This record gives sequence, C-alpha cells and structure tokens, in this order.
Amino acid sequence: MTYCVAILLPEGLVLASDTRTNAGVDQVAVFPKMHVFEVPGERVITLLTSGNLAITQSVVNRLREAVRTGADKTLETAASMFEAATLVGDEIRAAFERDASHLKNQNSEFSANILLSGQIKGEAPRLFHIYSAGNFIESSDETPYFQIGETKYGKPIIDRVVNHKSDMMDAVKCVLISFDSTIRSNLSVAAPIDLMLYHTDSFNADSRQRITEKDEYYTTIRQGWSDGLKKVFSALPNPTWTFDK
Repeated sequence: MTYCVAILLPEGLVLASDTRTNAGVDQVAVFPKMHVFEVPGERVITLLTSGNLAITQSVVNRLREAVRTGADKTLETAASMFEAATLVGDEIRAAFERDASHLKNQNSEFSANILLSGQIKGEAPRLFHIYSAGNFIESSDETPYFQIGETKYGKPIIDRVVNHKSDMMDAVKCVLISFDSTIRSNLSVAAPIDLMLYHTDSFNADSRQRITEKDEYYTTIRQGWSDGLKKVFSALPNPTWTFDK
C-alpha cells in the first residue's frame, strides 16, 4: 500500500510520499513514489503515485521517454499544468488499453492514482488528482490538499489543521504527524518518507528530504504529538450522564 499527500498553499506546495511497496508479508521493498520533472527557471512538475506499481512505473517511464526522445508533447513542453494533467491522464488510459485485459485474466485490478502538482512559468502553482480512468480534478481554496493510497488514518489531523492559508511549516508538521498516524495503524505504509517543498516562483526542486524512522526531528514531533494527545485526553471531563451500576 501507499500513502501520499499534496497540499497547495500561497507559499507553494508541500508534497510527501512513503516508500514501502508490498505484495504480501514476504515481499516488502522500498520504491520511490515521488517523481520530479524539472526545467530549472521555467517549470517544476511532481508526480506522487499509488496503485499497481507496474502500472505507475510504466506511466512515469513513458512520460520520461517522451522527454528523452523529444516528443511533440511532454511534461517539459506542456503549455500549462492543465495540459500536463491531460498528458498524464492520456498515459494512464494508454496503459489501461495495453494492460487491463491481461490484469483481469490474472484476477488483478487496474489501479493507478497520481497527484500531479507544480508550476509552469506564467501561471500559479496548481495541484491535480488524476484517477485510474485518466480523468482528473483540481484543488481549490475549499479543498487545498489531496491524498492517495491509505488515506483514512492521516486525514483527520489534516482536516483539523490545514486550510488554504496555512503556513508552510505548519503544513509540514501536520503532514508528518499524518504519516505517523498512518504508519502506526497500517503496516503497509512505512518510512522512509520523501518530502518536498516547492516555493512559489522558485522554479527549482532543490528542497527535498528523505526522512527515516530515526530522523531526529521526525522522532521529536512523533513523541511530542503522542504525549500531547495523552495529556489533552486525560484533561477532558468525564461524562456527566447517570449510569446504572
């Protein structure tokens, strides 16, 4: 399983993904799920992927191959982030045409979800969620973040803390706590966590960090959050209803 989060803020983008892939308890491996396409000074586009690893790798590799071979339309030549999202959706649909029937014959599901985000010079940063059918939606002020993969455990803290005007560092803390909540409750999600901050109008992807389970800051906020929850919980009043003994 996978867990990925992308948040769009006035300061830029906060992006994070875990790196665990498993096909059963005996087949656990580490694979990056964050993929960056960059033309320094002109554009940065990042894909966070979940679903069938073979499918998402195929989609990303074909997008990179298009860049390498100088195809007419690529993520490095798209005129807008909307056009970039369309290109990714088209690749997912092409993968479906190639693989879906073969997967069905093996009782496997065609599954691919991608969070596409970034900025192309001339427009503001944008964030899209692209589905297995190749269609997509765009974030808004009311919904400034998307999750894919194992989303349910890490969603409540983001819903409570993050809005479209949030401070970027607050969003980073929130995302890492969201990952901790997910990792504690689901063995199929695990560190290392790939974290990227994209600052609006910077047009570079240099602010990246791989966070291990033993990372000092990650350990500090995990413990602080756990201790804080216990402290707040113990301070809550007991029910005032009358119960029969």
